[in-house]
Amino acid sequence: MGVIDLVAAVVLLLSLVAVAWPFLFYPLILRGLPTRPEQPVAGDAPSASLLFCAYNEAAAMPEKLANLAILKARYPGLEILAFDDGSSDDTAALIEGQGDLVTLLRGPGRSGKAHGMKLLAARATGDVLIFTDANVMLDAEAIDNLLARYADPEIGGVLGSLHYVGDGESATASVGSLYWRIEERLKDEESRTGNVLGADGSIFSIRRALYPEFPDSVLDDLTVSMAVVFAGRRLVKARDVIARERLVAARGDEYRRKVRIAARAWHTHSHLRPQLRRMGALDRFKYASRKIVRWFGGLFILTGIVSAGTLAMRISPTLYMIGGLTGVFILWRGLRSRGGPFAAMVDILIAYVATLQGVVKAMTGRTVTIWNPAKSR
Repeated sequence: MGVIDLVAAVVLLLSLVAVAWPFLFYPLILRGLPTRPEQPVAGDAPSASLLFCAYNEAAAMPEKLANLAILKARYPGLEILAFDDGSSDDTAALIEGQGDLVTLLRGPGRSGKAHGMKLLAARATGDVLIFTDANVMLDAEAIDNLLARYADPEIGGVLGSLHYVGDGESATASVGSLYWRIEERLKDEESRTGNVLGADGSIFSIRRALYPEFPDSVLDDLTVSMAVVFAGRRLVKARDVIARERLVAARGDEYRRKVRIAARAWHTHSHLRPQLRRMGALDRFKYASRKIVRWFGGLFILTGIVSAGTLAMRISPTLYMIGGLTGVFILWRGLRSRGGPFAAMVDILIAYVATLQGVVKAMTGRTVTIWNPAKSR
């Protein structure tokens, strides 16, 4: 084997390991780590405020308000606050019509979710701040189950479990559902062994005293949840705190969503870097494995394809041509299909490309502050 062959083989192997790391090797390592038990102390449950931001969510609002009414009936002391980010539809009017249930704050125009959440957090009076999204529905017992975890004084934040619905509507939705099931299992293992390294906005909470200051340009759910870890408290996940959200079914909507999230995630990573460096070794390992390695998955796939092509060409030009034509065929069939294995493979590739594009976008100084709800949800 020549030097070029050896280099190409090593690069291919490392690329395969890097792509598989967050989904195969990292979970196996987590399972081998010891459990860090919680230590609850008897006492009264803390008070709570539930916060969410909305923009043009009129279609989802009737179901959302009905869900909030159920939560309020189950937990009468729950304070509910909403921020309308300059909606052009009837979102604000629908919320305002339920003034005895929800306190509405209005923005002057498009100012973004992070800005809205900061206003809501400043207005909230609960000991625990619960964050969710306008299109997310919580199971009736979610608040009780979530607050019960704060019986351990070392716990500073609690995540819920997001269950997606509508995974059979398209290959994009099916891949998104599979990805999220893997993500949920990873968070379960991270929680069992100490800290979950970051929350998503569907359902998470922190003690109000730990709420940090941050600019409007960062990803607020990652910034706020990581403040718990930075404060030396535990950030854990509760399987019995269940939130439900409809999947994005269209490729275009999902692509734009992933670019936006990845751009803001990398921008947030840059903002948090000094505090990330001060974390313990295990938390740094978790953060790198679940976030940084995944953000650059598209680059690892590209290097793997180039190295595999180099090896194939040196073995046989015919083998190289067969491999290339097979790749083109998979792309062609996958882009034309709404379901099946080829469509799933293309959607996975598109997800990696979108994430890498978002990271590169943030690295060049561009990020996204405002958002628009997906039309195919």
